[in-house]
Amino acid sequence: MDLNLLAMFEAVARTSSFSAAAQELGIPKSSTSRAIARLEEELGAQLLFRTTRKVALSAAGTALYDRVAPLLRSMKAALGELPETEEAPSGTLKVTAPADLGVFFLAEVLARYSARYPAVSVKLHLTGRLVDLVGEGFDVALRVAPKLEDSTLVVRRAAPVVLHLFASPLYLARRGTPRSEDELAEHDWILFRGGAQSLRPAGARPPSRRPPRIVCDDVLFVRDAVRAGAGIGLLPTFVAEADVVAGGLVRILPRYERFAGNLYVVSPAAKHVPRKVTAFRELVLEMLKSSANVRSAPAAFDRSPSIG
Repeated sequence: MDLNLLAMFEAVARTSSFSAAAQELGIPKSSTSRAIARLEEELGAQLLFRTTRKVALSAAGTALYDRVAPLLRSMKAALGELPETEEAPSGTLKVTAPADLGVFFLAEVLARYSARYPAVSVKLHLTGRLVDLVGEGFDVALRVAPKLEDSTLVVRRAAPVVLHLFASPLYLARRGTPRSEDELAEHDWILFRGGAQSLRPAGARPPSRRPPRIVCDDVLFVRDAVRAGAGIGLLPTFVAEADVVAGGLVRILPRYERFAGNLYVVSPAAKHVPRKVTAFRELVLEMLKSSANVRSAPAAFDRSPSIG
């Protein structure tokens, strides 16, 4: 049965008037009359007695109204409470991201997000695993990859991520500071297991190197191992910056860099994206533009801000 017919019947029965019901619903009076006639035909019972002055309920109409009216009020209230129908973001936002982004970037984003949108509670899951957003019930994710193409996701490219060379003062005192491409080939390396590890020197070929001393799948471990003096490592500036300021790490050969991929904000594809998700995405882009960790990307990568 068409719920619109029941809604029109409820309005007529409550107001005892076809005209008042039509005005409330924003439809012509004739449409209301036809709807009631159709409903009576489908139910096989007369629901209303019509006079020139008012409308009265029959016994069948009274019974139907007593059952339908509370249900329609409950449905209207439930629909009105949905977060995505509200102007301000609300509800629970489930976010997933790599641990390094969570520690060095996302903490500040979520602190500002929570202050700006107090009606939203956030559940954050930090992992290096590729999370199934739909299957595991996540609203949004931050991901770093060379390229993302997935028809089940809404993908927004936020910024390229660029890596630079870092070493500890302890390591450089022991092994010497490399000044050229040729000298890099003789040094120990701590590498992140996440794709091609070649450098991108401006106008030069990447140096050949002996096998790395340590390979792992966690950027924060690479940072810690490099800081401990185990070798040279490729790190985003936002991961190494605090240690550079404190004197625990030194950036070497500044002209060498590696494009690690793009930072993407992704969410499940949906006809209506909740406001809490679009607000999060907008804030990430806003903070990337204003953050002190954002550097101008080389033209070979992109003209948008980079995390380097």
